[in-house]
Amino acid sequence: MKYIKATSKDSETVFAIVQDSIANVYPKYYPTEVVDFFSKLHSLENISKDIDDGLVGILIDNDKCVGTGCYRDNHITRLYVKSDCQGKGYGTFIMNYLENEIKKHHSKVNLDASLPACRMYQKRGYATIEHCRHIVDNGVVLAYEIMEKGLSDNRTKIDYDGRIFVPLVNSENGEVDGSTTFRYHQSGTDFQADYTGGDIKIGSMVGTVSKNGELDFYYQHLNVNGEIRVGKCHSVPQINSNGKIELHEQWQWLNGDCSSGSSIVVEKDDFS
Repeated sequence: MKYIKATSKDSETVFAIVQDSIANVYPKYYPTEVVDFFSKLHSLENISKDIDDGLVGILIDNDKCVGTGCYRDNHITRLYVKSDCQGKGYGTFIMNYLENEIKKHHSKVNLDASLPACRMYQKRGYATIEHCRHIVDNGVVLAYEIMEKGLSDNRTKIDYDGRIFVPLVNSENGEVDGSTTFRYHQSGTDFQADYTGGDIKIGSMVGTVSKNGELDFYYQHLNVNGEIRVGKCHSVPQINSNGKIELHEQWQWLNGDCSSGSSIVVEKDDFS
């Protein structure tokens, strides 16, 4: 999988992806007048102009173009994934790329969020700074959010800030499973996370990130039996071919039987 700059020969391909996504997704959220507005806004002419300005990228997987993104200065726009390719992490891959490019020159990133995308952007750490209205045909109101996110200056190999993970495998003496969700935060080399779900009522982690992206942290949680469990963990990252992070962990309980175990957690496809 690779994300590359679009050229003039890609105009029709980008246009087809955008129009396909609008036609198949937006009618679930918007009336016809709003769908038509987005379709006209992202015309072949406007897309071609942005490509000529060097602002548009395309995501290639298995020699097929599956998604596209665009940004000007610190503003992300026109991020679309083919409707039959959504839910595979392509949107996350594009967002990670665009944010990394923008943070080379800016401390914040912003975007206009449509209704289908608001929740996903919020999970990535974006916050609404303005509620907007735009009148389209027949007096229909298009409501959308202007959202903003601070870009961390974490100079480690991997930036965990805002990422979401779920367990893939765990030792029998562990207490987290596939229904547990971890939300990671990073500032410099400081690391923290919260987790809940399954047998975990509430949990937290705190530790450090090394320059190579390895994690060392302590964890504590309250389980559904009312027990407080405490432990420590060393976590080694691996970047999969789809761009997602997989963490291979060795951990030990510091109370109870003080046994050890191993687990693998993977980055969740939270943005399609």
